[in-house]
Amino acid sequence: MLKKLSVLSMAVLMATPAFADDLVVYSSRSQELLQPIVKKYEQETGTKVILVNDKAGPLMEKLKAEGKNTPADVFITVDGGNLWQAAQMGLFQPIKSNTLKANIPAHLRDPKNQWFGLSVRARTIFYNPTKVQPSQLSTYADLANPKWKGKLCLRTSNNVYNQSLVGTMLANHGKSTTEKVVKGWVDNLATKPFSNDTSMLEAIDAGQCDVGIANTYYFGRLLDKNPDLNVKVFFADQKGKGTHVNVSGAGVVKYSDNAAEAQKFIEWLSSSNAQNLFADLNHEYPANPRIAPDPKVAKWGSFKQDFINVSIAGQNQQRAIMLMKKVGYQ
Repeated sequence: MLKKLSVLSMAVLMATPAFADDLVVYSSRSQELLQPIVKKYEQETGTKVILVNDKAGPLMEKLKAEGKNTPADVFITVDGGNLWQAAQMGLFQPIKSNTLKANIPAHLRDPKNQWFGLSVRARTIFYNPTKVQPSQLSTYADLANPKWKGKLCLRTSNNVYNQSLVGTMLANHGKSTTEKVVKGWVDNLATKPFSNDTSMLEAIDAGQCDVGIANTYYFGRLLDKNPDLNVKVFFADQKGKGTHVNVSGAGVVKYSDNAAEAQKFIEWLSSSNAQNLFADLNHEYPANPRIAPDPKVAKWGSFKQDFINVSIAGQNQQRAIMLMKKVGYQ
């Protein structure tokens, strides 16, 4: 579906050239999630927004290949690792905005202000409450304890979300400790890693495993489909660094012809007018701490975030991949 949307979006862009005042947004965040937000922005400002959707990698390569000839003004993608990589590729320009600095906490934005997080997802522990008591859970590292042997489920290591989690663990705990933990996870697996978080959460529900690690928004989506889901959320490391979080975020494209409008759009996305729209549709947390999460999300409870800058996930991405490969994490 995403591929069809991508082809359609690009075809529309070619068939309907963007005018000078139009805003062209390249996004790896799904069209279904962005369309209501774009519609509201168009209604409030009168600015026409053209969406081009694809996966993060192809969009970054597209921006790189287009260079100064790109029609894009804004790039939206998921995960600090992808945002960091886009910045390293020279795809963004710095944003000077007191509004964004006031709305988005420092750990959820690029240290050089090239991109800003707009919604937050926690990657934390989930468990089957008929098999596990919350008192048995504590940290990501504890899931390497032999007591979980044959009881742990994980998503594959080639996913950027797990790479970012391990990348921040490397920064927080060092290579030696992180390697022992990830090796312990591998030793405790109940089955081969899953291709996505949804399948892994369904395996916990079915009793195939007792515990696992996933992004909170996948849990929210499953609850919508199955309110009786036999899975609960546990926020990890609350007595330590805090729960690992990541973002969906945006930046102004380096060669944008409409940089002022692009910045205005990102500022608007960080405001009370749009934060709930941007986050709630995908069961995420608003990045702006002054905005309350959707009641469905708030029911999961409050938690302490790990305040390490999310860009660290990108900086340590290759180290994380090498470490996971070394210990046999598929």
